[in-house]
Amino acid sequence: MTLKLEILTAERQVYSGEVDIVIAPGELGELGILPRHASLLTPLQPGELRIRKGNEEITMTITGGFMEMFQDTLTVLADAAERAEEIDIERAQEAMRKAEERIRTTTTDMDLSRALASLRRSRLRIKVAERRRRRGAGPSI
Repeated sequence: MTLKLEILTAERQVYSGEVDIVIAPGELGELGILPRHASLLTPLQPGELRIRKGNEEITMTITGGFMEMFQDTLTVLADAAERAEEIDIERAQEAMRKAEERIRTTTTDMDLSRALASLRRSRLRIKVAERRRRRGAGPSI
């Protein structure tokens, strides 16, 4: 038995297909969603989202959003989502360096909040991409 998964952002459909389990970053920790899960609507935190089907797994970063489970269809509406294989590690490292510099030189709380958010996103992207690289590319579902 599987569940239908749709991952959408304002720009594109990131994923669509039948899967065995989805592990998503919820407000209080990771949420594991299996087929026949009870209906739910919950906010998501920035973090790593993992999808498994059989022995295959894909990972991606999401920067928050909402997740809805209804009638064996799981819909993730993400602010932004990026599959691990799409992440440019060098670009993420450069974004992290720029965020760290902005943190050192910031003069307002608003600028500091933005710089910290950028730093968290960059670190997450690097972590997810490097984990995929260590495991090997493997099959993508």
